[in-house]
Amino acid sequence: MLAALLDLVLPPRCAGCGEPGALVCPLCLEEVLREPATRPPDPVPPGLPECWSATRYDGAARRVLLAYKERGRTALAPLLSAVLAEVAETALAAHAWRPGHPSVALVPVPSARAASRRRGHDPVGVITSGAAKLLRRRGLPVTAAPMLRQGRRVADQAGLSSTQRAANLRDAFVAAPGRPAVARPSGGRVGAVLLVDDIVTTGATLAEAARAVRETGAEVPLAITVAATPRTRERGRNPMARHAGET
Repeated sequence: MLAALLDLVLPPRCAGCGEPGALVCPLCLEEVLREPATRPPDPVPPGLPECWSATRYDGAARRVLLAYKERGRTALAPLLSAVLAEVAETALAAHAWRPGHPSVALVPVPSARAASRRRGHDPVGVITSGAAKLLRRRGLPVTAAPMLRQGRRVADQAGLSSTQRAANLRDAFVAAPGRPAVARPSGGRVGAVLLVDDIVTTGATLAEAARAVRETGAEVPLAITVAATPRTRERGRNPMARHAGET
């Protein structure tokens, strides 16, 4: 929380490069929002929805996400919400979704309670809510729907292979009781769910979240993230995944 207070009282420094003058400077912002596109992991785990992201998880984008998620730079939430909104709108347009079609629910991947307490906030939940608000201002019937919770404790994902992550996360998420998440802002049910996370690495977390949502009867055609870890078919560990609990 100290970092959040310093952002309020001191001139900001760019979370991507450290230059004074802005929370994220124009050059680093270009890296954070390179181009919304499909960036699936390789290999793709069973049940994973089509994955879209704004950028690769490297360089300034990686530093900005780490600052927000792990180092208390919560003032970055509006910017990252705007990035997610761009990804969501691009992905929906690619699937010929237009205003007037059935509404969409943005469902955040839940953080472990211990992680949320340690960080002092729910990083993915906050930017999911922010993205939904921005999309509604553009006339799109989108709502944030925090319908999932962790059904059991899981081991730390850092350093695990894709196979190990899938086993670690099997049946880890359940629909939260009393939260009928897939409701339209104006009432009724939505046409589809978009899963939301900050980063995709192996896709194991998003695939498990998709399974839990589908068990409620909802369709889950898409998943959106701010960034995607550059990956090739692995033999062993992914070294970048040791730094921020990527999924």
